[in-house]
Amino acid sequence: MRKSLIVFTLLTFPLAGCLQDPTSRGVAGAVAGAAVADALDENMVAGAALGALAGAATCGIELGLPPCRSSY
Repeated sequence: MRKSLIVFTLLTFPLAGCLQDPTSRGVAGAVAGAAVADALDENMVAGAALGALAGAATCGIELGLPPCRSSY
């Protein structure tokens, strides 16, 4: 179980680098948070909410990801 969670996490982070606006990162974070919560038999709604917050918050933090653009 832990091995699959680590593999899932490692596969999710590169996908987040393709998203260049807060909304897209929030949606990707929500999906990833719900999937992780489901895998751990936790509340999926809470996992999605936390994932969305974490995804949207990565736009203001330098994590090696491309910077977010507010408009195209």
